[in-house]
Amino acid sequence: MDNPENRSSAGLGLAIATAIAVLGAVVFNTLFNRFPPGGQSVGEIANTILAGVLITPANYAFAIWGIVYLGLFAYAIYQFHPQRRQDPQLQRVNWLLIVACIAQSVWIGLFSIQQFGWSILAMLGILIPLMGIYLTLGIGRERVSRQRRWMAHIPFSLYLGWISVATIVNVASALYASSWGGWGISSVTWTVAMIVVAAIIGELVIYRHGDVAFTLVFVWAFVAIAVRQSEIPAVRWISLIVAGVMLLWLALVKLGLPKRSQG
Repeated sequence: MDNPENRSSAGLGLAIATAIAVLGAVVFNTLFNRFPPGGQSVGEIANTILAGVLITPANYAFAIWGIVYLGLFAYAIYQFHPQRRQDPQLQRVNWLLIVACIAQSVWIGLFSIQQFGWSILAMLGILIPLMGIYLTLGIGRERVSRQRRWMAHIPFSLYLGWISVATIVNVASALYASSWGGWGISSVTWTVAMIVVAAIIGELVIYRHGDVAFTLVFVWAFVAIAVRQSEIPAVRWISLIVAGVMLLWLALVKLGLPKRSQG
């Protein structure tokens, strides 16, 4: 029969494993970028081999990883509290986060050695658990304390938002590296289509969750795409337009126009 002492010990073990997973993901990312096994860091690959991927944001946009990692460290500390270690909701979050962190470490290794096709699977290994975390926490749909919002909800909103964008870029990169012809459709047209699809996904999340942090990540990415592709009017303008539309849509949802579904 289970007892409180066993549950406490299990909760502590999971909390420690979660903190190690977060730290490990950050360490792997740092090492693989400083000492890339393929000779080029992720940024260098994006600027050379994948320079023709038009949906890639400007280099400065990737500074958001610093904020994402800061948020994950905040959560790793937050979940260590004795009461929160026994919280079934946070325990589910922790298992999913461990999977996401492992997948992220695998992803950067695969991308660094230019296994772009396989890296899509690893990216999905990050994205799907993060979606599970987002739904588990009820982000944007449940009233929570200010501390929980800043230490759990906002970090995962930022993380999911950026990984959502990164997944689209990853797919585009893999297709570009494979010399896919795009069925005769120009790369500019495909890029515009992908930006519109990304915007629709973002707007659906806004409609159901009214998530400011998630929205701002998408806006950040779209503006950075416009900056990088400033010499391609179609990509530049569609990026800026959808960024503006998302901000307007967020304002309307926050004002209750239209009302978000509570189902």
